[in-house]
Amino acid sequence: MITTTALTKVSIGTTAAFTTAVAYAGDVFTPIGSIADVGEAGSESEIVTAKIVDQPYVKKVKGSRDNGQIELVVYRDSADPGYAALVAAEGTSFAYNFKVELNDKPAAGASPKNSVFYFSAIVASRKNSFGDADNIVQTTFSLAISGAIIEVLASAT
Repeated sequence: MITTTALTKVSIGTTAAFTTAVAYAGDVFTPIGSIADVGEAGSESEIVTAKIVDQPYVKKVKGSRDNGQIELVVYRDSADPGYAALVAAEGTSFAYNFKVELNDKPAAGASPKNSVFYFSAIVASRKNSFGDADNIVQTTFSLAISGAIIEVLASAT
């Protein structure tokens, strides 16, 4: 099903290390409020090249994979527990668990569930954008993903 980002929820969890969706689902997540832009992330491989003297073309192979960095933009709200957790996480060197839940559950089914993405990331930076008098102050948090992004598809049960 094609969907928009509207009503997507992003939450920050603990620093516990997980490798499965079931384990991530058991973490304690704090929702992050007032999100303006969720950003983008996904797998990209390094392209490793070799120029071989007796061959006319450059040889290319896939190298290390990188799931990138999400630029999460939120309206600054120091009273929001999720915002406060992001600020605290940016002050550490630890990787935190994140959960991104889309609003795409099926209309029918015994217990419809939204698609969910789980990943671990360090909060690499926190930058405020002030703008002019008619701008709401925003904070952009860079979430540098370390490892796999686990996707759990929407389901009717």
